[in-house]
Amino acid sequence: MRKTIQDCLYILLGSLIYSIGINYFTIPNLLSEGGIIGLTIIFHYVFHWSLGIVNFVLNTVLVLVGMKFLEKRAIIYTLFSIFSCSLFLFITEETGKQLTNDTLLAAIFAGLLVGGGIGIIFRAGGTSGGTTILARLANQFLGWSMGKGILAIDLIVVAGSVFIIGLGKAMYTLIAVYLGAKAIDFIVEGLEEKVAVLIISNSSELVLDAITSKLSRGITVLEGRGGYTGDNKDVLYIVINRQEIVQLKNLIYAVDEHAYVTIHLVQEMIGKGYKVGKTKVAKGI
Repeated sequence: MRKTIQDCLYILLGSLIYSIGINYFTIPNLLSEGGIIGLTIIFHYVFHWSLGIVNFVLNTVLVLVGMKFLEKRAIIYTLFSIFSCSLFLFITEETGKQLTNDTLLAAIFAGLLVGGGIGIIFRAGGTSGGTTILARLANQFLGWSMGKGILAIDLIVVAGSVFIIGLGKAMYTLIAVYLGAKAIDFIVEGLEEKVAVLIISNSSELVLDAITSKLSRGITVLEGRGGYTGDNKDVLYIVINRQEIVQLKNLIYAVDEHAYVTIHLVQEMIGKGYKVGKTKVAKGI
């Protein structure tokens, strides 16, 4: 319960930061965004519809469509995130004002605030809506980082916004979208996309079952021996996305609070199902 409350507070904080970026920098300077919020902003410019209401409707529909791809907990967190973002968009819509008339500065701060807010929401286990659901699927099935997936989707929406806000504003919007994607990756994943985790536990079979059933990730079992005790122990090895570290540690310590866990940054992964490194391995080596 304490962890859930903490996650909800982080989602609220991220939603507020996200909304400030939209209503204090994006809208006053006639910029746009990518993804569902980009469509919401375009509807706002054309029809003067409420950002909060349109955002809530569009994202809720996408969540209902993509429910089968999400776990129950993820669905609850996502719906709470959508409600929080839409609520703060609605509230700050009336109080929002132009803090700068420099379009470049507005694009920079919009990108950092929107991306930073979404990153905080991700760290708490939620999403900001439909686009991030698609990005999570790209992360799961294609191995893309969350920022990369969102960036690809956002570029499509920004390209369409040219007809509403003009080419110049759309180009500034690209700066905001790019910075937002980088901010998300920095907050959620750090500078690397993958991490390798070694787990030594006296309840290795239970830990293995918990990880394979809850995290749906492949895991390798290595045979190890204690250097001091000489006891044989199984060592579990798994490579995961950085944003899954918190969930993995919770699974491990729920089973064995005395488990020994080491986490290593992965610079590159080579092999079937992963991107190929720049340097090819010669035959026979």
